[in-house]
Amino acid sequence: MGGNPAFIGAAVLGALIAGAVFYVLGTRIERRRAEAEGRAGRQQAERYLTDARRETEATKAEAVLAAKEEVIRAREAWEQEAKERREELERHERRLDGRTTLLDRKLDALDERESELGKRERAVTEQEDELRGAREELARVRAEHRSRLEALAGISAEEAKGQLIKAMEDEARGEAAALLRDIKDDGKRTAEREARKIIALAIQRIAADHTAETTVSAVSLPSDEMKGRIIGREGRNIRAFETATGVDVIIDDTPDTVVVSCFDPIRREVARRALEQLITDGRIHPGRIEEVVGSVREQIEKELIEVGEQTVYEVGIHGMHPELVRLVGRMKYRTSYGQNILQHSKEVAWLAGIMAAELKLDVHLAKRGALLHDIGKVLTHEQEGTHVQLGVETATKYGEDPVVINTIAAHHDDVPHETPISVIVQAADSVSGSRPGARREAFDTYVKRLTNLEAIATSYDGVEKSFAIQAGRELRIVVVPEVVDDTRAAELSDTIARRIEHELQYPGQIKVVVIRETRSVDFAR
Repeated sequence: MGGNPAFIGAAVLGALIAGAVFYVLGTRIERRRAEAEGRAGRQQAERYLTDARRETEATKAEAVLAAKEEVIRAREAWEQEAKERREELERHERRLDGRTTLLDRKLDALDERESELGKRERAVTEQEDELRGAREELARVRAEHRSRLEALAGISAEEAKGQLIKAMEDEARGEAAALLRDIKDDGKRTAEREARKIIALAIQRIAADHTAETTVSAVSLPSDEMKGRIIGREGRNIRAFETATGVDVIIDDTPDTVVVSCFDPIRREVARRALEQLITDGRIHPGRIEEVVGSVREQIEKELIEVGEQTVYEVGIHGMHPELVRLVGRMKYRTSYGQNILQHSKEVAWLAGIMAAELKLDVHLAKRGALLHDIGKVLTHEQEGTHVQLGVETATKYGEDPVVINTIAAHHDDVPHETPISVIVQAADSVSGSRPGARREAFDTYVKRLTNLEAIATSYDGVEKSFAIQAGRELRIVVVPEVVDDTRAAELSDTIARRIEHELQYPGQIKVVVIRETRSVDFAR
């Protein structure tokens, strides 16, 4: 295939020109693109630099702010600590001021006491001088009086003394003879009564079981291991029980048995029931012991009211004050000469009612006066005075009839009988009490001694409770710890022991124990 050479050369030339043009254009375009990328890179670098500067400034501001906040917190903590130290110093200053004021007061009080003692010492000295002068004056007056008497009588003082002694001897012989005659007459009158008393005492000595029942109660145990639980660690349970009830718990070698001993039957019954409940329950500790003893006391108090109401119903009396009914119920746990007061009073009421009916007198008043004639005996353990005085006061307080009050007051001939009913009640009382074996004078003397022991202890300030235990061989005294300190407790035990030695008659020795206990109780809620 042939071609035109000129056409081909032109075509090649055009292609070369076009390639050159395209190269130049590509070079320019590439240069512009590189310049554009360079400008973009510089702008991007400037933006990065600006952002970095901004971040640096923000970080610097945050660091400065954090430093300022840390400084503020440190300053507040220091100020708070300084404030607390100032307050602590102020509290110490106030305490020191209070102690200084207290010491000043004590010093003032000591100065006043010293001044008062000085005044008393001067007053005593003046009184001693006055007494010395008075003695000298009295001796001088006596000497003058003796001289005048000797001059008037014409005999000496020794002769007058001899005549006076002789006259006094003659008078004493006459009075002694009269007294001996009265004693013989009284012995004849009381011989029969004394013989009956001796027979009654002989009968009662045979009834040993009954005597034991009036002072002790036996409590059965499921096993001998229970004795250790009753005693408790270092004896704390048995001490808490004896303190709460006022009895003496005797734990010996007797198998499965614990003995509760106390002269007061109500206390003994409370202790017996409380111990039985604790044994059944199994939880034996001081707190539980106090709770159970309080519950049993409330239960027995309700039972005493029921016994009083039943007794009043049996005797046929109505309209009696509830408090008197409660006291009648308490007679169940009171004895006199070993005779139960409740049974004795019911017996006297029935006898007096029968005699009043035979004599056409008021049967209701006779029974009422007879039932209440010994009501004061249930109060003799708690109040001062004889059972007659306490009975009259109680009957008057609760509005009893004057005939009943006179019956109570006159049944031991302390006051005159105002009505035939009081005479009938006295006769019924004698019939009920004089039966052979009805009473034991030795037991009443024993109870009186124990009562006197407790009365001596409770007569001192700061004594909360007192219990005569171990048949009167030990007197246990509970004191108020805020009133009696340890030193005062030691002094109190010695004082009471010395007073018992001087005022009471008793076999052997009596141990006086003063118990001072402080408790702190709080509750976790």
